[in-house]
Amino acid sequence: MSVERSSSRVGRFPSVTLGFENETEKENENPTENNAQKENACSRWWRKVCPCCCPKRNDNNTTDTMITGIGDLDKDDGINENKPVDGNSELDVKSIDLLKSKSGENRTEHHTNLYQSDDLIIRRGQSFQMWITLSRPFNPSTDKLHLELKTGPLPSVSKETHVLIPLVEELEDNRWEAAVVTNKDKKLKLSVNSPPTAVIGRYQLTVETSCANGPATSKHDPANDIYMLFNPWCEDDVVFMDSEDERKEYILNDVGRIYYGTQDQIGVRTWNYGQFDNGILAACLFILEKSGTPPSGWGEPVNVVRIISAMINSPDDHGVLEGNWSGDYSNGTSPTAWSSSVQILKEYYENKGTPVKYGQCWVFAGIFTTVLRCLGIPSRTVTNFNSVHDTDVSLTVDVYLDENLESIDNLNTDSVWNFHVWNDCWMARPDLPPGNGGWQAVDATPQETSQGTYCCGPASLAAVRNGQVYLKHDCPFVFAEVNSDKIYWQRNVNGTFSQIHSEKKIVGHCISTKAVGSDERSDITNLYKYPEGTEEERIAVETACHYGSKSYAYSPPTAEDVSIEVTVDGEGPKMGEDGKLTITLRNSSSQQRTVDLHSQTTVMYYTGVCKATIKTDSADVTVPPNAGKNMPIHFIYKDYKDQLVDHAALMLTLLGRVKETQQVLAKQFSFRLRTPDLIIKPIGKAVVGEKMAVEISFTNPLPQVLKAVIFHVEGLGLVAARKINYGDIGSCASVSLTEHFAPTLPGPRKLLASLECKQLTNVHGVTNITVEENSNAVSGSSLRTGRNRRWGGVNSQRPVYPQYHD
Repeated sequence: MSVERSSSRVGRFPSVTLGFENETEKENENPTENNAQKENACSRWWRKVCPCCCPKRNDNNTTDTMITGIGDLDKDDGINENKPVDGNSELDVKSIDLLKSKSGENRTEHHTNLYQSDDLIIRRGQSFQMWITLSRPFNPSTDKLHLELKTGPLPSVSKETHVLIPLVEELEDNRWEAAVVTNKDKKLKLSVNSPPTAVIGRYQLTVETSCANGPATSKHDPANDIYMLFNPWCEDDVVFMDSEDERKEYILNDVGRIYYGTQDQIGVRTWNYGQFDNGILAACLFILEKSGTPPSGWGEPVNVVRIISAMINSPDDHGVLEGNWSGDYSNGTSPTAWSSSVQILKEYYENKGTPVKYGQCWVFAGIFTTVLRCLGIPSRTVTNFNSVHDTDVSLTVDVYLDENLESIDNLNTDSVWNFHVWNDCWMARPDLPPGNGGWQAVDATPQETSQGTYCCGPASLAAVRNGQVYLKHDCPFVFAEVNSDKIYWQRNVNGTFSQIHSEKKIVGHCISTKAVGSDERSDITNLYKYPEGTEEERIAVETACHYGSKSYAYSPPTAEDVSIEVTVDGEGPKMGEDGKLTITLRNSSSQQRTVDLHSQTTVMYYTGVCKATIKTDSADVTVPPNAGKNMPIHFIYKDYKDQLVDHAALMLTLLGRVKETQQVLAKQFSFRLRTPDLIIKPIGKAVVGEKMAVEISFTNPLPQVLKAVIFHVEGLGLVAARKINYGDIGSCASVSLTEHFAPTLPGPRKLLASLECKQLTNVHGVTNITVEENSNAVSGSSLRTGRNRRWGGVNSQRPVYPQYHD
């Protein structure tokens, strides 16, 4: 067919001429024919306005087209296939088949076959196939056809949210085009191509035909809407990732690991991302729509991740999740009870944008990973231990002390969190100097505003590593989180402050994420910073702080011959028991040193905010020359048991002065009390649709009763999120319960469980279950669930039976 490129109708997109060129000349040549066409158009208009007064003519000039699946491609619809094509008869669309089966060519080649949806879900920059059935055979010489896609509330050709896709003889990359693959009888098979810069989202599809008898446009059918995603398999997409193993991990893996605790006691929990679960894609697109941002910007991943970063928290835009660090979660769900993004996203979507209660950093990050992977942006959940919250853009942690070395609380607004969880996402950064593409840090936890909104990133890890904090977005904040120094300031008599001490290796340790292809922990600290103490690392710090608010803090170092460190025995103290830490003072000089040492043990929120002081002490410690001295610090259960909050975090703060040299010593050491795991044991064979069970066991480590215990159980492809109001668990008691369910999906699966109660938090467990296909294809939808439980152990108390409903 003859195709003319034109921008008059479709902006910068190529289009096929629909026979309207040289209209004046044609009118002069054949006025009678034009008059007939005008009459036909009027008749059609009147028929739509008042069909009873203007019935349909026998020559069938117009047809309302219904778009359905192409269930019967081989029917002739009353047309004799052996008759010659009448170019003057109507050319209408009878049906459209988008070949959207999960096992079909489109979904498998676009790597979208895992989405539990019957819609056509495709990735940009890649062609897809479709069938169109017409009212008569298509004649390329006289007939015209093009596709129209619209997305957003106000589709616009110039903003690429209204796309006109012409028929061409051969497809070319990087543009919207369609080519006929098969022209058989009344059926056309098209191959449709999209550019790697296309706007993502939900597109409405219509087909427009044109022949000598006039144009016709198909009706929009929501069942034929097309969902467009980013494409990390496409080399021309800015989110392209060239490692298949990494694509499987950072796009296709729907279960992950999130790390927490302290650098010396790293804990881990399994998290269900569930990006392919039924309804999650719709929820993710709803989040974008609710942001109020124009869809024309949804083709740029930088824009999309900033939008999602802002919309996952709730302070300024009624986003997905409401943060709560108070310890009181009576109006919602405790953050430690969540093990999945699925329930949160579905609840937000079903409640039309009401924030879900409650979350903290790892929950925000888990949801962020779900949304990004669902939309096609490679992402991972990252934990930073000893993570700084810099409040004044100084790029340092500033600790202010008075003349007596007492803390000045109203000035000490910076904090060091035991851990903080955020995300990395993968993309090129054409908006930055070369070398800054790849992993980008993004954060949905609402800490500080960015351009007036609670969001953070994307900040290039390469820029953070090199101290290039002047590059967008939010590099100063991320740099401070992982590589700032802690500066101690003492107030002088005249009210000014002098720097008395600095610590250079206390921030940004053991930065962790799940390893590719396994459940092991991968340490990625080297991606965020050079090795501590190296010349490169110091240059990066000084470069960054040059742009901070306290660049004068860096002066030539002073001589220091006494050092202090804190260690924990073994895996650390356990919940419900007394604990011990060891302080070691080392003297590298040839003379004896005497240290006036002050210690304070406090219960902390994991964010670095102090809740309560449980012990203080002071002593003069003599350290021999060229030697070290150990001092134990003890704390007992009864002192901390009523003060603990989430994660059972504590901090030991040490401040001291060497009497002989006036050297100042300062150290803050975070640690946590270890909590027990839930032990999950599968019972019976796991087969799709057949009933099986798991036994969940737990031992209360505390010498007190756990009140109103709730168990949470869920597993993708195993069982939907289930909440079990268990009751009380006695002091040091062991309990178990049995849960029955019927798996719905085959393959390797993970079952997650967590325990929620006021007295004990952060208790969870996971087990691997391999589900076999059901050769008999028996549905498990009619199986009833049930629970059995038994109690035992020292001083066990049989809990009150709650009411359960199958």
